[in-house]
Amino acid sequence: MLKRLIAAALCVASLAGCGGPDPKYVTVDGVMLGTTLRITADVRDIAPQQLYEAAMALDREAKASMSIFDPTSLLSRLNRNETDSVDRHIAFNLRLADSIGALSDGRYDVTVKPLVEAWGFAGRERTADPNIDSLLAFVGRGKVRIEAGRLVKSDPRVQLDFNSVAKGYTVDLLAELVERMGAENYLVDIGGEVRCRGVNPRGTAWRIGVETPFDGNMTDGEYLQKRVQLHDGALATSGNYRRFYLDDEGRKVAHTLDPRTGRSVLSRLLSVTVAAPTCAEADALGTMFMALGADDALAAAERMPGTAVYFILAGADGEFEEYVSEAMEKLIMR
Repeated sequence: MLKRLIAAALCVASLAGCGGPDPKYVTVDGVMLGTTLRITADVRDIAPQQLYEAAMALDREAKASMSIFDPTSLLSRLNRNETDSVDRHIAFNLRLADSIGALSDGRYDVTVKPLVEAWGFAGRERTADPNIDSLLAFVGRGKVRIEAGRLVKSDPRVQLDFNSVAKGYTVDLLAELVERMGAENYLVDIGGEVRCRGVNPRGTAWRIGVETPFDGNMTDGEYLQKRVQLHDGALATSGNYRRFYLDDEGRKVAHTLDPRTGRSVLSRLLSVTVAAPTCAEADALGTMFMALGADDALAAAERMPGTAVYFILAGADGEFEEYVSEAMEKLIMR
């Protein structure tokens, strides 16, 4: 899923004229999980290079466990049935997938890899005419479980894809890393998925921008629909406005797939932003709401009044409609 927010820890850049940033904060930029990385944290006694190297070690650990693009990763080997031993990362994400899947009537499901691959969203060229019915025979969360640290499949063709949660989960690991380094105030951002604590270098809440979800928006923050402020927690956005293509008949094929039908979920729900205690939870919930489609997502949000969600929907005449839950209303800047 696309999860792209613009961390206005970039409010760091706006501190000119406000006395400058607090010197105890360190900012590190780079690349992690194949996308952008930014850490801003009050770790004055930690050199930026030391913080960066620790983040890169975590990057290698996460990829070695959960990447579907690295053929040597543990997840890739599990998918090829070369091993059945799981590590703590895969065990955690499978448990979280169970809890989110239970809220979704089966529409959030991490066994969708054969479908994702067939439609061309797993690093391989898409199948010209995928036989969806045959693939659905080994898609379904009930077809896999963990017993005594081992992955048990009802069919060896079952494969897992944690792209809907792994980035958010890694953001949480990165937050734990900077906390172990002594940070009491920080924002960590991997590809726009964010977790923060405390205050920014100006002493105010961290501010995060939510992008305007028009098809093909690749501007990384030039067009913002809303700004959210957080002192403690995580934020993630899911949408279908970047990762999609048009098929030979000009129909849009998006990377959010319904595991019940094997096909793209296309609705007037354009993007979902979720605030949650952890980024893994925000990440997975964002994917879940997108998979539900507009009407069912709105109904689910009403059944979850404590969940902080912000939906952007396609309205009449090209206008946007918005849904903001009561919990999210408190976080959105005016």
